[in-house]
Amino acid sequence: MTSDSASAALGALCERYWDNLCMEQPFLAIVAGRATQEPLLFRETLADFDRNVASAKTFLTELLTIPLECLQGQDKATYRLLKHDLELVLRAFDAKDHLRPTLYPLGLEYNVNLVGDITTFTCVADAELYIRRLQSIPAFVAGRLECMEAGRREGFHYPKVVIERTTETLKAVLARPLEQSNLMQPFLQSPVQAVEMQALRKSAEAVVAGSVIPALKAYADYIEKQLGATARNTFAATDTALGQEHYRMLIERFTTENGNPEEIHAYGLSEVERISQEMLLIAAEAGFPGDLTAYRTALLARPGQILPSAEALRERIEVLSKRIDGRLPEFFGRLPRMSYGVRSIPEAVAAHMPPAYAQPNPANGTAAGVHWITSLPDRCPSYMHIPLALHEAWPGHLMHLALMQEMELPEFRRNNSARYSAQLEGWALYCEWLGYAFGLYDTPDKKYGRLEMEIWRACRLVVDTGLHVKNWSRDQAIEFMARHMSMPIETIRVEVDRYIGFPAQALSYLLGFRCIQAIRADAEKELGSAFRVREFHDALMEVGAVTLPVLREVMRAWVQSRAAKLANAA
Repeated sequence: MTSDSASAALGALCERYWDNLCMEQPFLAIVAGRATQEPLLFRETLADFDRNVASAKTFLTELLTIPLECLQGQDKATYRLLKHDLELVLRAFDAKDHLRPTLYPLGLEYNVNLVGDITTFTCVADAELYIRRLQSIPAFVAGRLECMEAGRREGFHYPKVVIERTTETLKAVLARPLEQSNLMQPFLQSPVQAVEMQALRKSAEAVVAGSVIPALKAYADYIEKQLGATARNTFAATDTALGQEHYRMLIERFTTENGNPEEIHAYGLSEVERISQEMLLIAAEAGFPGDLTAYRTALLARPGQILPSAEALRERIEVLSKRIDGRLPEFFGRLPRMSYGVRSIPEAVAAHMPPAYAQPNPANGTAAGVHWITSLPDRCPSYMHIPLALHEAWPGHLMHLALMQEMELPEFRRNNSARYSAQLEGWALYCEWLGYAFGLYDTPDKKYGRLEMEIWRACRLVVDTGLHVKNWSRDQAIEFMARHMSMPIETIRVEVDRYIGFPAQALSYLLGFRCIQAIRADAEKELGSAFRVREFHDALMEVGAVTLPVLREVMRAWVQSRAAKLANAA
């Protein structure tokens, strides 16, 4: 097979793979900006998962007929990524991942709310289609219940704390008045002023109140009573059927590498120690030599550390984000066309959510990205503000994902980037570190805030693996984080419960950051005085979202190519 024919065969396979993904996961197609009149949002019955794994086997068989050695550049990266994705589908199915879906912190209710959050009407027909999609939500709930019941019968039991947190979150969502429901927001914020919109809004209210909310109530009732009745007192993912296989699969899913949990735990401990020593230097700079505990106590007690309201916190993040935006052209040659905004997480659910998270803009450009910030200011002290803004918004997640949408890459790479969590989270953590070059960490307190966020991610390596492979208790995990951080204790409790309910996801951050820092160090060493940070960042962005092994390979090729050009020009 020639290079051209191999590239053509791979391109055709990728197109069919993406078409199949969009058919099987309609909501993914909608978020990707694909024009579709499909009323279904999610396909998640047992039969759907059986069909998905059969398709993955077929695609993988065809992919393996294409000689990798005949491919170059991005084609080679695409081949490796498609192979990784398909093999992971098979591994997840073998570990029966679909029979134990995540309940907390990002359960079914998060996906349902996201339907409203990312929808914008440009005409009456959009609203009519949206109502048909609302009508499909009960079927989504039914499919999820079918899978969870099959899992319960096979012995997949959730920790009690996960059941309790999920139940609390669902009750908070269900207690919100209809007009405050995320599903009604597209009507409340619609720029379309047609007369028909009022009647359509009433129809949507009837669907939400008459079908969606009862389905969510049935879901909440099943979790509290059925899953709650068989919930376990232990916390490890490995304490249930196929637990070892499932946790190792999750490590690969979120770190995109076959990591050893014991080695990850040891690395986390070493990083906690290293960062703690840096924190001691900051404490000394702030007037507390050798006494990090006293410095942390004084830091939290300072006036203005906790803002007086959700609105004040949101406005602080907005101002800070604009200040960051003004520095970006110095570090990036290419910026996205799409913008973003800052919104407060509704107070009813904020207690069960992280301090902040990013909601990317729809690929069709109908809405801006959103940096969601907690509405509980005591969960987000001022020293966290700078790294959170850099991480979630620009140049972190929202900018990274917006740039990806503008790239000429296979659709499954451009619009399904969440599969490559380690690079995405590693980049966002790198952006926190980049704040030094932006001149944002100009006081001991702000420097400490950056280190607090880094040690948080190091603690995650220790706590996640501690909980899931070393038999740590919840109290032990909370105590470890509280000993090494000044984060409010209730925020720490929420975080630990997140690691219990969402195994291995928290491993992606620091491992991805370590990879990107090593790539930059290699580039600086090889290119020397010719290293240009704007070129380096643009090259990183042009890779798209990839696994860490592919990121290393592509960036190594970029460094070698850049070095060769410099040598030829000399």
